[in-house]
Amino acid sequence: MDSETPFDSEDLAELAYLHAPIGLVVTENRVIRDCNFAFAQMFGYGRDGLRDQLFARLYPSESEFANIRDRGVDQLRETNSYWDERIMARRDGTLFWCRVRGHSFTPEDPLARAVWSFADLSRIRPYIPLTRREREIVSLLAEGDTSKEIAIALDISHRTVEVYRAKLLKKFGVSNTSALLNCLAGVYQDHIVGRD
Repeated sequence: MDSETPFDSEDLAELAYLHAPIGLVVTENRVIRDCNFAFAQMFGYGRDGLRDQLFARLYPSESEFANIRDRGVDQLRETNSYWDERIMARRDGTLFWCRVRGHSFTPEDPLARAVWSFADLSRIRPYIPLTRREREIVSLLAEGDTSKEIAIALDISHRTVEVYRAKLLKKFGVSNTSALLNCLAGVYQDHIVGRD
């Protein structure tokens, strides 16, 4: 039996990166330069299928990528740390919740070079089909925005935001925004409807 282990013959940093139990990806200006096995598997690709690809391909639509792509840039510039939870798309088109954390190597231009971790939240937060507009509104509610602030951000009327908000409360079977956000955070799993 050979006494040499992978730890003896390979770079430990490379081993840790490639085999980390969470998805890791290195980006330059929103282009995937490299990713580990967990990241590629999470999205249903091989590593080679993601290298040098635009991050937009991992979102439900181009418009959703455009909606979220600049979120966190100011925070990265100020603190060099960012995280959120968002809906992403696998290669086969299925959607899932993902926790994203980022660190920039170039804080003055945060997206020029960065490293990100991605955790699949499917086991604790099943995806519930929402329209793109519902996802936008939920995302802004989670940031603490009021209906008026959401209306301004999305260039829609305050009343339209209230209608969407009421539909979301009904869809999740809750009576207020706090309970809605708790459902989306996986706190009250009994209120989360599984996918058909």
